[in-house]
Amino acid sequence: MIADASLIERFKTYFRVLHEADLSRLREIYREQVVFRDPVHEMRRLVQLEDYFTSLCSDLSECRFEYLDEMISERSAYLKWVMHFKHPKLGNRLISVRGVSHLKFGEKIEYHEDFYDMGAMLYEQLPVLGNVTRWLKLRLAS
Repeated sequence: MIADASLIERFKTYFRVLHEADLSRLREIYREQVVFRDPVHEMRRLVQLEDYFTSLCSDLSECRFEYLDEMISERSAYLKWVMHFKHPKLGNRLISVRGVSHLKFGEKIEYHEDFYDMGAMLYEQLPVLGNVTRWLKLRLAS
């Protein structure tokens, strides 16, 4: 087992039920100068990441991660997951989106990038845009 696998386990435990997580504990996982990226955001400090998760969690009625697979090396990890979430503005129904997190770390995580399908997460959930997005996917697949 990789020595830093305990950090990855703490990360997974923390995000497993994100909407109930104690956001003050992010400091135990991430270094102060963390770089965080996803399809719509880029942050370069822990305080920005804390603000982002505070805002995100205040809008969600549920958010949990199911981990499917992982590859961990000495200083990096890839985690494949499914995020299950409910958002009141999206009908408060359970939405599931697959994704991957790429982490680089020393004693704490210094780089975190999430890859996921923004269409599946947001666009497909909206009444008019969802129909158009699903139609485009079907057209491209055939």
